Amino acid sequence: MPIPLEEQLMKMPELEQEEETNMKAKLKDLTKELSYKWRVQSTKFGTTTCVAYIDARDCQDLLDEVVGAENWQTIYYEQNGLLFCKVGIFTGKEWVWKSDTGSESNVEKDKGHVSDAFKRACVSWGIGRFLYRLPIQRLKTKKHTNGKEYPYAPEKDKIIFDGETLTKYINWKLNNK
Repeated sequence: MPIPLEEQLMKMPELEQEEETNMKAKLKDLTKELSYKWRVQSTKFGTTTCVAYIDARDCQDLLDEVVGAENWQTIYYEQNGLLFCKVGIFTGKEWVWKSDTGSESNVEKDKGHVSDAFKRACVSWGIGRFLYRLPIQRLKTKKHTNGKEYPYAPEKDKIIFDGETLTKYINWKLNNK
């Protein structure tokens, strides 16, 4: 026997409340630790400082996994000459938005700017926030024949030129303290 329409309508607020409670529980999963890489932040006086980071794709994948691809979206806008990104998540009842601005990248200026704004907005949701608790890594540098200083692995007497090798070296160093 079908449930009368009036009875169905009366149960709807309960379902909405249950969906909202489930979404709030899911949102806690956005704070989980993801795999990360290391990059050079600055180099001077024979030392390079390195910071941990995640890619924008890592944030997108986590949002898809936790809330579903259909339950999040982004909007980019400019305000006072700054590029902002808003990340909205549908809570089962309404869209909730959090935003932040980003800075230009040294590699791909515009793309890096968009990516940085997105990642910073994601931090407002808890994604990648753990990165700010990781210690900055300081490495010695060595001058290459081209005159530039690069991170140096004295244990291996090797200059580090790329991010993949840098990440492997720092992780090796941290695991072998």
